[in-house]
Amino acid sequence: MFQTRDPKDLSVNFFSLLSDRWGLVTAADGKGCNPMTVSWGGVGVLWNKPVATVYLRPQRYTYGLMEQNEFYSLSFLPADRHDVVALCGSKSGRDTDKTAACGLTVCRDQSAPYFAEAELVLICRKLYAQDLKPECFVEKALDGKNYPNHDYHRMYIGEIVSVLQK
Repeated sequence: MFQTRDPKDLSVNFFSLLSDRWGLVTAADGKGCNPMTVSWGGVGVLWNKPVATVYLRPQRYTYGLMEQNEFYSLSFLPADRHDVVALCGSKSGRDTDKTAACGLTVCRDQSAPYFAEAELVLICRKLYAQDLKPECFVEKALDGKNYPNHDYHRMYIGEIVSVLQK
């Protein structure tokens, strides 16, 4: 059972969660929702609000869902469910109902879908979105290394409006 937490009371290591275990960013469409694996992002404080930042490429199915919705979630599943997170990063929601394929149970909070199987969920309300731009790279090598096809991520900054933890 989830309990609501204050973001300031969390003691989890988000560096490890994102880079080692990955998360699922999830937004809704008119029929259901689509989870997508994320390993780039962060949490912190901006504009005097607790925020979570995620980065999505424009060709990803979830990108369109994020554009259409005010809310999104970040769900972190237990380490032994890495197969689910891996599948959600390798299949497209255009072709696969990833929620059904992974046997995930959809819950909702603030209009953002998340998963009952998660250990930690951040419900976020979009505050800001901006595309990364090649001319803004100070370390120019990062552009060529990460964007050979010039498919730059869009950064989404969302206010963390709810934290749910088991």
